[in-house]
Amino acid sequence: MTIRAARTADIPAIQGIELAAGEAFRSIGLADIADDDPPSAAELTAHIRNGGALVAVDGTDTPVAYLLVEALGGRAHIEQVSVHPSHARRGLGARLIEVADAWADAHGLAGLTLTTFADVPWNAPYYARLGFAVLPDDAVDAALRERVREEEAHGLGLAEWPRVVMARGASAP
Repeated sequence: MTIRAARTADIPAIQGIELAAGEAFRSIGLADIADDDPPSAAELTAHIRNGGALVAVDGTDTPVAYLLVEALGGRAHIEQVSVHPSHARRGLGARLIEVADAWADAHGLAGLTLTTFADVPWNAPYYARLGFAVLPDDAVDAALRERVREEEAHGLGLAEWPRVVMARGASAP
């Protein structure tokens, strides 16, 4: 598998990856997450133009995993990372995160952050295995706090499925 910058021609494949990966949430009672729309073409185009959309591609140059990263409050924030279930458990998510780490360094940003479900096995526990740690509330800057509010307004952060802010690198606790 190769990791490269996403192209606008990859948008339908990225959206398909998100829909397929989201199905796993249905099995744990989070149908609303599974039913959520993938990122829009406009959102993906903005990430592509900013250089913050990465894809892992198979031998035919077809995306099978993707990651969106952006500068947020002096850090690189991973907006989304998803792997198509047909390519899961091959280390693609971890490889994409390593490339995002290099992206952060190249942009002079202090480490990586992300928001995720605390108790979903392929969310916070997975990221902890990759070196992320939960940020205490007093370490969450204003930009990241605003992102959490935006996610809550979108329906994330339910009491029965709490979310956490995690960081790795210079911004980690």
